[in-house]
Amino acid sequence: MNMKAENRTANIKWQGLYGLGGYSAIMISVLLLGEIVVYAVLPRTSNAIENFELFRNNWFAGLLTFDLLGIIAYLLFIPTILAIYVTVRQDSESIMAVATVLFFIGISEFFATNTGLSMLSLSGRYTAATTETEKVALLAAGEAMLTIFNENAFLLSYVLVSVAWVMISVVMLRSKKFGRINSIAGILAGLSGILAVFLEHLLQANAVFIAITFYFAAIVFLIVWIILTGQRLLQLRKNITIQ
Repeated sequence: MNMKAENRTANIKWQGLYGLGGYSAIMISVLLLGEIVVYAVLPRTSNAIENFELFRNNWFAGLLTFDLLGIIAYLLFIPTILAIYVTVRQDSESIMAVATVLFFIGISEFFATNTGLSMLSLSGRYTAATTETEKVALLAAGEAMLTIFNENAFLLSYVLVSVAWVMISVVMLRSKKFGRINSIAGILAGLSGILAVFLEHLLQANAVFIAITFYFAAIVFLIVWIILTGQRLLQLRKNITIQ
């Protein structure tokens, strides 16, 4: 078997992953747009009782404020990240290995500390509570769930996946298998996300508005990155088919 035939055989093994990763990427872009809508439309809650009221009035809206779309998007990211790894690993396998591990650690941290379902349960129990003591205890539990979500699920996981996006996009840029705009958008998405977290949590009130601006920029760059990445993965799948 010659080298060309060997390469084709190797590529065919990953054809399904290219397709799954590409279609997942397109769905992720829709979910990211949905997250912008959620942030713009749904009310911002600042404490447990406000969250309980939101869940009581509309449980789905309550889960959306706890990043339900982000949970789905992270699940869809799995085949997309794996497809990228397979595509560019020969250009820098060590960096891609580290970046992929960081990404999966990041989403694992997010899933482990996302307290949306816990808040939904506490909200129902608070509504059914008949004594003031029970309500106070449930409010305290709700505040604890908010702290876990706000400080852990978002902060640590977001930084880890942002670092992973930067590393992966640098390899994509180096490999020439993805477009330059595609790769640069990924780098900017990761850097914007990291800077936003730094501004919000280290400088706090003095830079909240600037931090929100960088969060928005990160989402916009990420949407561009994921759409172009998805298109490229589907093109790679098509190229294998017609060879």
